[in-house]
Amino acid sequence: MENLALIDSFSEFKDDKLIDRVTLMAILEDVFRNALKKKFGSDDNFDIIINPDKGDMEIWRRRVIVADDDLDLENEEITLTEARKIEPDFEIGEEVSEEVKLIDLGRRAILALRQNLISKIHEHDNTNLYKQFKDLIGEIYTAEVHHVRPRVVILVDDDGNEIVLPKEKQIPSDFFRKGDNVRGIIESVELKGNKPQIIMSRTSEKFLEKLFEQEIPEVFDGLILVKNVVRIPGEKAKVAVDSYDDRIDPVGACVGMKGSRIHGIVRELGNENIDVINFTTNTQLYITRALSPAKVSSIKINEETKRAEVFLKLEEVSKAIGRGGHNIKLAGQLTGYELDVIREGNVAEEEDDVELTEFSDEIEAWVIEEFAKIGLDTARSILKQDVNDLVRRTDLEEETILDVMKILNDEFNT
Repeated sequence: MENLALIDSFSEFKDDKLIDRVTLMAILEDVFRNALKKKFGSDDNFDIIINPDKGDMEIWRRRVIVADDDLDLENEEITLTEARKIEPDFEIGEEVSEEVKLIDLGRRAILALRQNLISKIHEHDNTNLYKQFKDLIGEIYTAEVHHVRPRVVILVDDDGNEIVLPKEKQIPSDFFRKGDNVRGIIESVELKGNKPQIIMSRTSEKFLEKLFEQEIPEVFDGLILVKNVVRIPGEKAKVAVDSYDDRIDPVGACVGMKGSRIHGIVRELGNENIDVINFTTNTQLYITRALSPAKVSSIKINEETKRAEVFLKLEEVSKAIGRGGHNIKLAGQLTGYELDVIREGNVAEEEDDVELTEFSDEIEAWVIEEFAKIGLDTARSILKQDVNDLVRRTDLEEETILDVMKILNDEFNT
């Protein structure tokens, strides 16, 4: 039969879309049967023979011969006169097989057929793509930046699949250009209409866990277990690790000599500060380790309320809280306890101490707030600190800190 554009495209679809022979034939037959139903009302008496490799297809219509005076013809019937035009010696009651040419369906029907075929192929592709990426949820994936928009980055993988990296799934310091390779985890796959939308994330705790698995051989091999991960993307993270082999130091193995092993992970996450700690079922010890680098004096735990009072010397309080309160927040998330800091110190000094808010006439509110973020809310707690350390841990200039210290010193020296 005529080798129409519709048939020419069989091999094209098979090669481009990597559809197996059986699936392609099933799709083609389904498309043609739908067209036959529309034209003839039924496809029950049609045989479709398809050879997608050669681009050949035949449609045969089977009908039973009835008398010429039968005016109410069914799709499965043909009059004797019409049958004898096909073969002169046909008789009533016999079955006639006649080939239906595609051209007989009409130009509009052929165009509709091709459009329907393309739609079915895309539907098949989308189903396979959805299944493929559903199996990749929680795994690290790499794709190339195709387009950067204000609220989303569009990525494309090696197979041309589109992946979406929303702004809220990006690390705050992330900056992408077209052509950049981006790593993240496949967080979800959602169907938008018939098309799957693949969502990538770089802010998920799972991404950090998978980076450990990818970058640290002992984690990949199962010799070291990542027990828990909490993070404030781009700022700070805490990772609890454990090993069943007493000969392995899990923290040392993860960090490496002079941080050599964890350096690549830190760089990937925009210089996110990562604390790696030894996991333990000893709650007090676990909380103590989670609050590192602060040195904890003692801990009082209430299991019912899942709260813990952590007692620290004055000079350790700011370390426990950390810049912006990140350290104590993550320690609480890691251990599953709400942590309350209790300051220990010289009683006489504490009684003589002054709340920083009392200096609001001389010190601006935003400066007081900066000190409060790292747990310094009294005059003496600030005066005990090193100036360079305060510059590093706050967003304050050295000159501002010195001015504050002068104001506070004047209070106690007058």
